[in-house]
Amino acid sequence: MNGDPQFSIREAVEQDTESIRDLFRLTYGDNYAFPQFFDSSFIKKQIFSDDCLILVAEDRSDGKLLGTGSVVFDVGAFADLLGEFGRLVVHPDGRGRGVGTKLMQERISRVAPHLHVGLADNRVAHAYSQKISIKHGFVPVGYLPIHNGEPVALFARHFNDSLQLRRNHPRIAPAIHWLADAVMSNFGMVCDAIADESATPYPDDHEFELEEMTAAGYASLLRFERGRLRERDIFGPVKLHFGVRHLERHHTSYLLAKQGGQLVGAIGYSRDHNIDDAVRVFEIICLNESPVRFLLSKLETRCRDEWGVDYLETDVGADSPRMQKTLLELGFLPIAYVPAGVCHYVERLDIVRMARYYAPVAGDCDVIDTMKPIAEGVVAQFDRQRIEPSLAVTLPGTALFHGLNDEQTACLSNLFRPVRFEPGEWIVREGVSDGRAYVILKGSAQVMIDGDPGDVVGQPEFVGELAMLNQSPHRASVRAGSPVSAAMIDHRDLTRLLSMRMDIGYRVYRNLAKGLADKLRRATT
Repeated sequence: MNGDPQFSIREAVEQDTESIRDLFRLTYGDNYAFPQFFDSSFIKKQIFSDDCLILVAEDRSDGKLLGTGSVVFDVGAFADLLGEFGRLVVHPDGRGRGVGTKLMQERISRVAPHLHVGLADNRVAHAYSQKISIKHGFVPVGYLPIHNGEPVALFARHFNDSLQLRRNHPRIAPAIHWLADAVMSNFGMVCDAIADESATPYPDDHEFELEEMTAAGYASLLRFERGRLRERDIFGPVKLHFGVRHLERHHTSYLLAKQGGQLVGAIGYSRDHNIDDAVRVFEIICLNESPVRFLLSKLETRCRDEWGVDYLETDVGADSPRMQKTLLELGFLPIAYVPAGVCHYVERLDIVRMARYYAPVAGDCDVIDTMKPIAEGVVAQFDRQRIEPSLAVTLPGTALFHGLNDEQTACLSNLFRPVRFEPGEWIVREGVSDGRAYVILKGSAQVMIDGDPGDVVGQPEFVGELAMLNQSPHRASVRAGSPVSAAMIDHRDLTRLLSMRMDIGYRVYRNLAKGLADKLRRATT
């Protein structure tokens, strides 16, 4: 009982099944992201399940259900003490009466003794559930651009000894550091993550025979797993040893890598056909590091070219920079960071959720202010992934990109926009502060200083870079001497990227300094 004279909170019973189903249908219509809640048999199973707590708010006057909310336990596969706070729905007649708040309070009070981490997937069609999460100590940890048919804001809260058991100073790929910093700041933590620039991705120099695991092959794979795994890179809600029946219930399968007929590795994945057609990697088992990238690459290719799924995602340990960098090179990007998100042996590890999207990513949504930096940062990453086709081939060969890997090149390339100049047209004007610089990709241009002609520049020269870096007026003019095709970059875009990617910034500034030194040397000889 909650002490409110108008409604009470209690655990759901079998007799509530139809009312809960009708509540979801009334509130969300026929297109709810979790259609299983329109299935009475599913709701009944949840009510009786030891892994799920379902509460309802009941009107004292007539017994009508005004709302419901649940917590699903054991989201992870390692007795992670995780609870997923979701499926919060309030009847229109119950809105404005504090039903949602009371359901959240009661859920927390009942499950808090048994949890280390609570997660809440909040809709962004409106800010209602996000505000409830913030009010009850949850903080923004990620933004999922597509999740069960819509964008979702991910919140988390720590309970009991979770942070005391956390492994500190995780070594993460530089591309993830901005997200780790934002999330830890939300928790009031000093970001102790170390951007590991020295770790190398898993090698891409092996080919293996590939086949799908059959039921008959389960025992062989289970025997292969024994003793193969010391430090895990990938974490998920199931594991191979859970048994065939459990795996089938989670719609899982494995791709096997073989060499000369001998098993050398396997990747476990689950496929969800509900609203999104999504694939989730939950386990990689390998004899050594050789098959890791091969298996990831083959699964990614199937998702993209054969299955036509909306996205492919996985949770990676924060202390696995090699895996993170491998996924980045395969087009994955970080979308969530959960400190102490998974239990591994006697400590809790931070988790990075990384995703490869094949469907368009949505950016317009109603997120609260504390979620905006994460939501905007995640969407900006995917925007930067879409390289202008005309620049994808030409830019990587220019001096500015020297020393960048494929993933870093893709991030930087997307900041550029193709432009054209006719003969006699000014590319930059002396004394003008526009924060822009250009890489000349085709044609030639004349440098003019105080009206006097200087060098002739052409492919692949950079012009205006000093003014772009410090937003000072251009010190010279450059005019197209022939039709010029160029790529333009803006100071604000570059600064925003480099503030998040120290690894790219180091090489870009080094390459710019070298280019400016070469120009100065030419000007004085």
